Amino acid sequence: MPIGISDEHIELATAIGKWATSAAAIEAVRAAEDAPGELRGWPAIAAEMGLCAIALPESVGGGGGLLDQAVATEAAARALVPGELLTSTIAGLLIDDPGLQEGVAGGEVVFGLGLSPTLQLSDNELSGTVTAVVGAPLATHLLLGSDSGWYVVPANAAEITPGVSMDLSRTIGAVTLSEVPLADLTPVPCTTEQVQQLAITLAAAEASGVARWCLDIAVEYAGVREQFGKKIGSFQAIKHLCAEMLELSESATASAWDAALAATEGPEQARFAALNAGVVALDAAVSVAKGCIQVLGGIGFTFEHDAHLYLRRAIFLRSWIGGVTPAARALAQLAATDVRRHSTVDFEGADAEIRAEASRIAARISALPESERRAALVETGYITPHWAKPYGVGASAMEQIVIDEELTRAGVGRVDLKIGGWAAPTILEHGTPEQIEKFVGPTLSGDIIWCQLFSEPGAGSDLASLRTKAVRDGNGWRLTGQKVWTSLAKEAHWAICLARTSTEGKPHAGITYFLLDMSSEGLDIRPLREMTGEALFNEVFLDNVFVPDECVVGEVNGGWKLTRTTLANERIAMGGHRLGDSVERAVTLLGGDPVKEAEVGKAVAWATTTKLLSNRALMRSLFGAAPGAESSVGKLVGVRSRQDSAELVVNLLGDRVFSGDDLSTAAVHEQLLTRCLSIAGGTTQVLRNVAGERILGLPRG
Repeated sequence: MPIGISDEHIELATAIGKWATSAAAIEAVRAAEDAPGELRGWPAIAAEMGLCAIALPESVGGGGGLLDQAVATEAAARALVPGELLTSTIAGLLIDDPGLQEGVAGGEVVFGLGLSPTLQLSDNELSGTVTAVVGAPLATHLLLGSDSGWYVVPANAAEITPGVSMDLSRTIGAVTLSEVPLADLTPVPCTTEQVQQLAITLAAAEASGVARWCLDIAVEYAGVREQFGKKIGSFQAIKHLCAEMLELSESATASAWDAALAATEGPEQARFAALNAGVVALDAAVSVAKGCIQVLGGIGFTFEHDAHLYLRRAIFLRSWIGGVTPAARALAQLAATDVRRHSTVDFEGADAEIRAEASRIAARISALPESERRAALVETGYITPHWAKPYGVGASAMEQIVIDEELTRAGVGRVDLKIGGWAAPTILEHGTPEQIEKFVGPTLSGDIIWCQLFSEPGAGSDLASLRTKAVRDGNGWRLTGQKVWTSLAKEAHWAICLARTSTEGKPHAGITYFLLDMSSEGLDIRPLREMTGEALFNEVFLDNVFVPDECVVGEVNGGWKLTRTTLANERIAMGGHRLGDSVERAVTLLGGDPVKEAEVGKAVAWATTTKLLSNRALMRSLFGAAPGAESSVGKLVGVRSRQDSAELVVNLLGDRVFSGDDLSTAAVHEQLLTRCLSIAGGTTQVLRNVAGERILGLPRG
C-alpha cells in the first residue's frame, strides 16, 4: 500500500500518477540519457501540480504538512518523475526567504543540494569543494553547508563540474567555491542534522515509491509469463520471492510514513523515525528493485525495460545519504540513550469525552490493590474493551487506543487471556446463550484456563487435513485422535478442539468445533521437551473422549468458519515502545564498537518497523479503510526480526556466551526459542504462499 491512508492522500497520489503518465515522465528520462540538459524544464512542468510547494507556507501556494509532501514525493518517484524535485523540495522547506520559496513553488528556482558540510568560512568568505551535489548542473541555486552553517549560494557564484549520475532521471556534480563573499550568500536557519534528517525522510518516501513500482511490475509479469506450460507466478520460488518483496515494500512504506509523521513530534522522535527510515526504506528499495529484475529475467536486464531505471534510482538514493551504515550507527547510539519510538495518534479533540471517562476509570483501578485489579477490569469491561457489553464496552478503534493509553498512564496492565482470548470471542459470536453464560465470564475472571487442540502431527499448517474423528454417541460425540503443540494442556480446564464429523465433500467441510473438558476420561497429556530443554508444549491423545451436544459450538460440520473467528480475533492496540527482549539486550552490548553499532542499529530499525506495520493497520481502521497488506506481512517481518535479533545478541556476547551468567543464559534460550516462531501459527513458507496468492493475486501452483 502507498504511504497515504486517508481518502485525500489516495486521491493526491492518484492524481500525480495520472499527471506523470500524461506528461511522459519515463520518456523524458530516456531522452536525457545522453543529454542531461533535457531535464532542465521539469521543475516548471512539475510546478503545474505544485509538487515542490505542498508543505511550503500558504502564502506561496502550500499549506500542507510533511506527510502530504511525502505522499506526493512517493507518487512522483513511482512514476519516476525526473529533475531536481527532491532537492528543491528539501531546500524550500529549510530556507525562510519568501521570494526563494515562491520561486521553488513556481519552478523558476531550482536547487542543488549537497549533504556534506565540507566548505570553510574564512574572513567572511566561503571556499571549498562539495563533491556530490545533487541537481547542481541544472540548478539556479545551491544549498551548501560549511563549518559555520548552511547557505544559499547562487549557482553562478560557483564552479560546477558535472558528474556521472547513476540515476538517469537526475543530475549530480561537484561544486567548488573560491572566496565567495558572505554578503553574496543567504544564510539558512538550520543545522546539518536537520538537513540530513529531512533529506532521509523524503528520500525514504521516494524509496517507497520505487519499491512499490518494482513490486507491481514483478507481480504483473509473474502472472502472465509462462514457462514449462505454467505461469511463473505459480512456481513457489517466484511466489516466495514476490512475497519477500511485499514484506520489504510494506516495511519501506511504513518507515517512510512514520518519518513524515514524526516530524512534528519533537526532535528526538523526529530523529529516531528518520534514522529508522534511513536504515529500512533505502535498503528495502534496492532489494525490491533487484528482486523485480530477477522475476523479469532476461527482459529485466535489457536497457529497453524500465526496471533498471528504478534500480538506478534506488541505488542512487541509498548512496546519496551515505549508505545505511551511518544511519544504523546513529540509531543504535540514540537507542542507547533510552530513546524509543513512541507512536501516538492525534484525534483532534474527538477523543475528549472517552478520554475523560477512561482516565477516571483507570485512576480508580490503579488505586486498588494488585489482587483486585483484574476483577475491576472485568467489571468495567476494560479487560476486553473491544468486546460487546457486558463483557467489554464495544469500543471503537479510537476508543480502544484511548483506553489503552489511559490504563498505561495509570500503571494498570491488561491481563493476558492467552487462548481464552481466542476461545471466548468465538463463543460470543457463534455460541448459545448457555455457552456464553457458562464460559465467557469465568474466562475473563481467570476461573477458566483454556488450551487449543487444533494442530496434529499430520495437520499443522494444513489444518483442514486433520484426522481426529468425532463419532455420534447418543446425546454427544466420541472423539479419538492425537493433537500436538498444545501449550497449557496441563493447566487448562477446557479446550477448544477441532474434530472431523464427516468425510464428505471438501476437507474443511466436515469439521466441527467442540468445547472439551480437560478432566474428561480418555485424555492422555504428554509433555514435549523442546530444544530449549523446557516443555511448554504437549501432545494430547484422545481415546474415545465423550463431548456432550451442548459443547458443540455452531453447526455440526460448520466448524471451519469458526476457526477464522478464533484465529483472527485480536484487539486493536498501538505497538509499545519497547523493542523486544533481544534488541533491548543488544543495545546494552554496544560498547562503542562501530561494527556492533551498525548491526544493533539495524536490529533496532526492524523491531521498530514491525510495530509500525501494526500501527499502520490500526490507522487504516481508524480511517474506515479495509485492512491492507501490512497486517498480513507483519508476522513475517516480526518473526524475522525476533530471530535475527536473538542470534545477534549471542554473536555480540562472543565467548561470554559460555559463562552461564544470567544474560548469556537468557540470550541462548531466546535464540533457541525463537526458532519456533517461523513454524508456529503457519510456517513462514506457507504464509508466503498465502501472501503471494491472496494478497498479490499470483496463481496457485
